[in-house]
Amino acid sequence: MTAKKELRLVLFSFGFKYGSPVDTNFVLDVRLLPNPYWVSEMRHKTGLKNDVADYVLKSKEGEELLDRLNPLLSFLVEQSGVAGKDVLRIGIGCTGGRHRSVAVTEQLASSLRKTGASPIIFHRDIKKDG
Repeated sequence: MTAKKELRLVLFSFGFKYGSPVDTNFVLDVRLLPNPYWVSEMRHKTGLKNDVADYVLKSKEGEELLDRLNPLLSFLVEQSGVAGKDVLRIGIGCTGGRHRSVAVTEQLASSLRKTGASPIIFHRDIKKDG
């Protein structure tokens, strides 16, 4: 009997202005969410800061997006495992990769952890244009 491989789940943020990732299974574009870049007190912060994350995620659009994405991602993770996939790579992009995509990536990872998944997360472009 062969042991079942555990699916490696990778979530990462990126900035579209630095190029779309080519090594992903799914790319999510979150540029539809309110942009903290246009709030002077938040411009030089990142989506790792609570006030920036709240600005993005607690907006009407942010809450609705998460309500729709969480079940979809749970399904994708489950079905990727059933299909015997080794890895599922999901890129979450905004314009610069510092605010919206970072906040959404962190929140999705947190939600997936609650389902028993162990996502690997990184923020490709967070240090650019800081």
